[in-house]
Amino acid sequence: MSDTTFTLRLDKNLKAEFTSAAKANDRNGAQLLRDFMRDFVRQQQEAVEHDSWFQRQVQAGIDAANAGDLISAEEVEAEAAAWRSEIHRKMSDPDA
Repeated sequence: MSDTTFTLRLDKNLKAEFTSAAKANDRNGAQLLRDFMRDFVRQQQEAVEHDSWFQRQVQAGIDAANAGDLISAEEVEAEAAAWRSEIHRKMSDPDA
């Protein structure tokens, strides 16, 4: 990995506070900024991956609906009622 320089302007008070906080954590500003940058890049990559996954899930649902692979409202209500009944039973019987 080749190193490069990243230059930025910031308020001198912010720099002083950041440097002080970094030292209090046995780090220097450059180390923390690299960590912050890595975390930001990772978060962005995860967001892109999640968006892609979500779009695939939505499309799969649309495709299933278009193919007629649907569950009726009555079936959904029946499953939900059974689920609620089971939850209520477990809440009433601590040994369940």
